[in-house]
Amino acid sequence: MGTLSQKNAPLYEALCDYKRNRVVPFDVPGHKQGRGNPELTECLGKACLNVDVNSMKPLDNLCHPVSVIRDAEKLAAEAFSAGHAFFMVNGTSSAVQAMLMSALRKNDKIILPRNVHRSAINALILTGAIPVYINPGLNKKLGIPLGMSVSDVKEAIAANPDAKAILLNNPTYYGVCSNIKEIAAIAKKAGMLTLADEAHGTHFYFGDGLPLNAMAAGADMSAVSMHKTGGSLTQSSLLLLSKSMNHDYVRQVINLTQTTSASYLLMSSLDISRRNLAVNGKEIFEKVVDFAGYARGEINKIGGLYAFSKELIDGDAFFDFDVTKLSIHTRDIGLAGIEVYDILRDDYGIQIEFGDIGNILAIISVGDRRLDIERLIAALSEIKRIYQKDPSGMFDHEYISPEVLISPQEAFYSRRKLIPLIEAENSVCAEFVMCYPPGIPILAPGERIKAEILDYIEYAKKKGCFLTGTEDLTLKKINVIEEG
Repeated sequence: MGTLSQKNAPLYEALCDYKRNRVVPFDVPGHKQGRGNPELTECLGKACLNVDVNSMKPLDNLCHPVSVIRDAEKLAAEAFSAGHAFFMVNGTSSAVQAMLMSALRKNDKIILPRNVHRSAINALILTGAIPVYINPGLNKKLGIPLGMSVSDVKEAIAANPDAKAILLNNPTYYGVCSNIKEIAAIAKKAGMLTLADEAHGTHFYFGDGLPLNAMAAGADMSAVSMHKTGGSLTQSSLLLLSKSMNHDYVRQVINLTQTTSASYLLMSSLDISRRNLAVNGKEIFEKVVDFAGYARGEINKIGGLYAFSKELIDGDAFFDFDVTKLSIHTRDIGLAGIEVYDILRDDYGIQIEFGDIGNILAIISVGDRRLDIERLIAALSEIKRIYQKDPSGMFDHEYISPEVLISPQEAFYSRRKLIPLIEAENSVCAEFVMCYPPGIPILAPGERIKAEILDYIEYAKKKGCFLTGTEDLTLKKINVIEEG
C-alpha cells in the first residue's frame, strides 16, 4: 500500500486517471461512456456514465484484487479497525450471506435471534445449516422485538454446544443493541464464531458516544451497510473480518455468487465514503446525534407520540440504544405506524424509512437540514391533531414466536402446494412472508402457520403494509409443504 493514508481514495483516484487519459472503449459496457444511450446520459449525467466501466488492468478486478481495489479495501479495513474488508456490490444482503456461508456447512447449527433480516435465513437455505432461534426480548409498551439476552445465549449454547456460530443484530432496525461484547466473549469460550449484522451500524465505527461496534467488541465477521448511514451509493456494502479469519477463503465464498462485472460507481462510492468517514466521521455523526436528539425532544412534547431512547436501557435485551435512530411509537394516537408513514408521504411530501404496526422510523443523516427536521415535527403534530382516534382494538405487538418444524432449506425445496391463506392454519410454510421494510420474516420456510400469524398478516394487509416474499403477489394464497 506504500504511503497511502486515510486521505487517499485509490480506486477513485484511478478512475480520475482513466477519465483524464480519454481512453477509447472497445470493451463493455456497450453504452460506450454514455454515447450509445443519450436518454440514460441525460438522466444520470455524463460524469456518471464516463466511469461506468468494466474491469481492466489499471482499475483492478474485484474478484481478484491486486492493485487499486486491494489498496482501497486495505484502507477500509484500517478505518474500521478490521483485519480485512471486502467491497460488496450486491448490498448488505450479500455480505450477510457470504458471512454465514463462510462460517457454516450443511447441518451446522447457528444460534440467532428470529428477528433477523431475510438475507440471513436465505443463507440457511443456501447452506443447509440449522437455525437455533432465540426469541428476542420484547418491550410490551412498544410491542417491538429487542436484542438477545445474555442468559438466553448461555442457555442456547448449553443446549447446543455443537453450534458453529452466533449471529446478532447490532443494532436492530429500531436501534436496540444486545451486549455484543459479552456475547462475543461467551461464544469464543464455547468455540463459536460471532457474526454481526451491522446493516444499520456503520456510524458506530466513527461517532463518539454511540454503541460499541462489532470489531471492537471482538466479533469475527460483520456485514456493514455503508449506503444506509455511511454515505455511499445504494447497494454498496462492506464485509469486515477480524484478523483471525482466513480472508482468502472468505473471498472464494464471496465469489461463488458475486458478479464478475462489479460496478465501479458502487465501488468508488465506497472508497470516497470511507475517506470521508475516516477524516470527518466524528464531526458528521456529532451533527446527526444533535439533529436526532432535537427531533426526539420536540416530538415527545407533542403528546401521544413517543420517540424512545436510552431511558429504556435495561442492561440486558435492551443493552444499548443508537440515538441517531428516530424511532417513534404511534399506537397511543390510534394510528398504526404504516398509516402515519402513508399520511406523511401522501399529504406532506415526507418520505420516512418505514412504518409497521405500531412504530415509524425516520433515518437522520448528515444530509438532513434543520428545516427538514422542523417540517417533520410540524407534520407529526398536525397528524396527531387531525387523525388521532381511540387506540383500542389495535394489534399490540410486532413479534410472534415461531414454531420451527423443519430446516429452511428442506422446507424451501420440499414438494409444495399453493392454498388459500385462510385455509393455511397449522400447515408448514414453504416460503417467506414479510413486511418490507424492514424485511424481517413474519413467516419463514419450515415454520408452522399459526392462527395468530394469520391474524397479524390480515391486520398488516388492512393497514397497508407492503407484504412480500410469496409466490402469489396478492398474498391471497400461500405455499405450504405437501403432506405424505
